[in-house]
Amino acid sequence: MELEDFYENKRRNNKNSSVPQRYNQNEERAQNHKGSRRLMVITVCLGILCLLLIAGIILQYFQGASKRGQLWGPDGLFISNEFKSWSDSRQYCRDRGADLVIINTEEKQRFISSFIKERVWIGLSDIENEGIMKWVDNSPLKQVFWAEGEPNNYGSRDEDCIELNPDKHTLNNWNDLKCSDKRKGICEK
Repeated sequence: MELEDFYENKRRNNKNSSVPQRYNQNEERAQNHKGSRRLMVITVCLGILCLLLIAGIILQYFQGASKRGQLWGPDGLFISNEFKSWSDSRQYCRDRGADLVIINTEEKQRFISSFIKERVWIGLSDIENEGIMKWVDNSPLKQVFWAEGEPNNYGSRDEDCIELNPDKHTLNNWNDLKCSDKRKGICEK
């Protein structure tokens, strides 16, 4: 009889424990599901934070470049943020390992004209020899983008430095000017 009682008790215990065991399994699944949902929410939030951080870094870079007067292009172009004479603008560029820009192709002329919003110095002048234009690297002038009637030494005989005037047509916007006039300069590394 003892053996029968033992098996009977065991059978009763199994019946009674089967409900709580299923309940425990369901509860465990629910807890795991909640945990995986929390993990997914945390992962999405971290992803969004990373994207915001990257966007902030990029924004700070461009704001910093803008404050420094730098507008970078494919040729290492940047514009000064100070109005200076042609010579002082050239020195500004040189102090930064660059020189005033040389524009020797239509493609480069179009590119530079596309982002310039005000009159700026370029690296062309006839300072050394009146009427003979040379670039800052002493290369001769081959392709020109003069505004109509330019160069003209208007009102004087000493308009020896060249500016780019964005108010004129893209392929005809160079103007000779007194070198002492104040402009920003386009530098090129």
